Amino acid sequence: MAVRRQFDWPGTLRPAPPARGGFIWCVIIAVLGLSAPPFDVRAAAGEEGLLEPVADKVQLELESIAADVQGVMGIAVEDLAGQHRFAVNEGLQFAQASAIKIPILMEVLKQAHEGKLKLEEMHWIEKQYQVAGSGVLGELGHRTTQMSLEDLCVLMIVLSDNTATNMLIDRVGMDEVNRTMESLGCRHTKLRRRMMDVAAAQRGDENVSTPADAARIMRTLHEGQFVSREVSDHVLAILRKDKPGDVKAALPAGTSVAFKPGAIPGVAAEWAIVELERRPYIVVAMGGFGVKEEFKDAFREVSKTAYEFFQRVATGTSYGGYIDPEEWNKR
Repeated sequence: MAVRRQFDWPGTLRPAPPARGGFIWCVIIAVLGLSAPPFDVRAAAGEEGLLEPVADKVQLELESIAADVQGVMGIAVEDLAGQHRFAVNEGLQFAQASAIKIPILMEVLKQAHEGKLKLEEMHWIEKQYQVAGSGVLGELGHRTTQMSLEDLCVLMIVLSDNTATNMLIDRVGMDEVNRTMESLGCRHTKLRRRMMDVAAAQRGDENVSTPADAARIMRTLHEGQFVSREVSDHVLAILRKDKPGDVKAALPAGTSVAFKPGAIPGVAAEWAIVELERRPYIVVAMGGFGVKEEFKDAFREVSKTAYEFFQRVATGTSYGGYIDPEEWNKR
């Protein structure tokens, strides 16, 4: 079922206030001691809110994109300013492929902050870790190369290196990754196997998450609430490093995106923060039972739809006129 809800400031869910009966609503707020958000599109644009019908069309478009694939898709798109949220099948649990490497990265940097490990630690590349699939470390000789934990993190994210990932999983512990995700309220995000463990996948021990969980994780990073602002920024800096992805491919060149995609036959996932000036937002797309390259095209359509909406919000006045971004910046 598709859902669209508004966020209260600074990000808690709330029901939208009634369109009429403004005096009664104000009395209720005063009695309960609640505070109104610093900016409300509905109030600024008049009682009906001109942006609401536009947002309704975005929700319908995302539903249509998900309905058009032969597999199943889940989508979560969130306004990091706190006003709009769009979702389709956000509670379904999907296999994550390499997108699960974001929680692994977070755990490594968390443990470094806690003093349980040092990012400068050097580790030999050994046969016990080497696996096929994405990356380059699987092609190296046994104990011919050493790498730091920091460099393994970069390889895991930028090249999606499976050998680097397995080394990091063994260093921090699978259970620790899951405990950290649970502490964030993301109980449906589970690291259950190392990379390229086909036997485990066949048993159903898959690495999984939901669009709702992934969006929560990305918002936590954006707000600097994962361990500390410094640790959150370190995670985001690695996620911003250049690499291919379908969400990013649909955006104008030069758009800053902190993200990680993943794909295996039939499955695709991508978690992203699009750092649009004046209106950053989250895009999470996941799919299962896909046919050929259908998720690639669908993810790009999701990204394009989200960008076009938030670009209008970023440059629009309350009544729908557009102002050049440079003019906004002068204010």
